[in-house]
Amino acid sequence: MTERHDAARAAFEAALAATREPVPPGPGEPASRRPRAWQPIPGDPESDLQRRDGEPDAYDVARQIVLRQLAMSPKSRHQLRDKLRARNCPDDVAEAVLDRMTEVGLIDDEAYAGMLVRSQQAGRGLARRALARELRTKGVDDETAKATLDQIDPEVERDRAAQLVAKKLRSMHGLEPLVQKRRLAGMLARKGYPAELAMAVIREAVAAAPEHQRD
Repeated sequence: MTERHDAARAAFEAALAATREPVPPGPGEPASRRPRAWQPIPGDPESDLQRRDGEPDAYDVARQIVLRQLAMSPKSRHQLRDKLRARNCPDDVAEAVLDRMTEVGLIDDEAYAGMLVRSQQAGRGLARRALARELRTKGVDDETAKATLDQIDPEVERDRAAQLVAKKLRSMHGLEPLVQKRRLAGMLARKGYPAELAMAVIREAVAAAPEHQRD
């Protein structure tokens, strides 16, 4: 475990160090180009990061903003781009820094999408339809989202629906079966489960409930 942790830490530090390398000039730009001047936001502490000769350097500030965001929680490239725009970062600077972060592995939308799907499945019990909305909200592109959602095992999704129904049903003791079914169906619909799957799971759970067993 310690060796695996050390290896992961070393890989992260190597990727972090690589982001400090100068951003190469774009097509048609001289290799000796001056960094773009940062347009600070009054009262924003991030605008004062990494000053050079009394003037903030746009690439350094953008890099620091991205690293701070990633240190707080994983994020998609789209979310990081939005954050840089909110900090008045020029679009060309933002794209250059995001490209570099992607190149060294600190930004990885495929890994981010997989992590988000696993955590939302386990924590909130979301199904494919709701997970697709979550990925779209986070700015994950359609192709990446589809590839991630295609990896979901239908049996695992059905088992998760059954777990949700069993837990909810315990708090609905004494209600008529029809009322229980209607409320359970609403819960699963909000979590993105297809109606056919939801009703099959609900019928099985309600029929098997001790309170509905005939003597």
